[in-house]
Amino acid sequence: MIWTILRLAGSAVLVLLIVALLAIVIVPRFLDRVYYRGPVSDHFDGARFFNPEGDDTLAPPAGRSRGGFLLRYLFGRDDRPAWPEQVAVRPSVPAARVEGARMVVTWVGHATMLIQTQGLNILTDPVWSDVAGPFGRIGPRRVAAPGVALDDLPPIDLVLVSHNHYDHLDLATLEKLWARDRPRVITSLGNDAIIAKAGVSATALDWGQSVAIKPGIDVVVTPAHHWTSRWFTDRNRALWSGFVVRLPGGNLFYSGDTGAGSFGWADKAASYGPIRLALLPIGAFRFTAGQMASGAHMGPLDAVEAYRRTGAARAIAVHWGTFRLSYEGYDTPARMLAPAMRCAGMDPARFDTVAIGAPIEVAAHQAPPATAEVPREQRLACLDTPEVRALP
Repeated sequence: MIWTILRLAGSAVLVLLIVALLAIVIVPRFLDRVYYRGPVSDHFDGARFFNPEGDDTLAPPAGRSRGGFLLRYLFGRDDRPAWPEQVAVRPSVPAARVEGARMVVTWVGHATMLIQTQGLNILTDPVWSDVAGPFGRIGPRRVAAPGVALDDLPPIDLVLVSHNHYDHLDLATLEKLWARDRPRVITSLGNDAIIAKAGVSATALDWGQSVAIKPGIDVVVTPAHHWTSRWFTDRNRALWSGFVVRLPGGNLFYSGDTGAGSFGWADKAASYGPIRLALLPIGAFRFTAGQMASGAHMGPLDAVEAYRRTGAARAIAVHWGTFRLSYEGYDTPARMLAPAMRCAGMDPARFDTVAIGAPIEVAAHQAPPATAEVPREQRLACLDTPEVRALP
């Protein structure tokens, strides 16, 4: 009897929370957040940012109403395949520094990667919180512990924050890193206003702008195909981006969260010079059965074409296997990647997955063999095998 009452009380609280969140969508202009003011551009209309290609990222990824999508997601009534509650991780303790041309990377989980090279320690979208959502309590819970404990991180020099979604911009983590190391934080327009709430100073740049880090090394903010929001009413008030870190011996490219779009963002990243390592997302792409991409996220099918366009010597897959954000199975993106590479006529060893917490030595840049584009329809047909069809 007591457990029944507790369950009913819990459901009532959840319903009230959902109603409150949905109410935010339909009222109060005073609840709006303006993070950035500036001139109109080809991706900013004076009030909100947008994808120049005009894709509608406002629509729920599974269709129907956004309120219905949230209700189904929060109550687990959306026929998602089950994920493990916990995945075994063997954390590592990175070296204090990696000097010179060597490059060592460690996947912390989701989109968080530690890159060590040229005496710099760089983090992409650092998230150490257990829950990716408001107040650290509402949202998907991580199933894989961080591959490096926060206390075991070496001193961090540079942090790249691609956009303001909770699984990428984690104020609690940024506050701890700032208190400990005072790293240089680079982000795209508007996100600095959010980051400042944690007492952290960030440099916010537009697409194509750059900032010097030290002689011979700078960071360029690059386009991506995505959207932003933290409170519904602040939709696209801040910009989304990727980053090219220009380095001696070959660049680092982190795409941030992105859909395929026209792949112009990948072409742009390649225009800044040879890419030694690309960090590309492959997860959170399936919201209906058999779906291979959403407007704002790539699955392996499109990620391999993005990789080809960057001309990167090596790529590592991120944005999968940590937070359940969509409907594909836990390891579906990873299991689909190698077949997708083969269907594109490329060596799967050049773009693959790595274990959370395992330090990976990235070889010196060597240009990959030129590969002709394989039409998407042809690659999709190639992937239509019993093994791939069986992946949830």
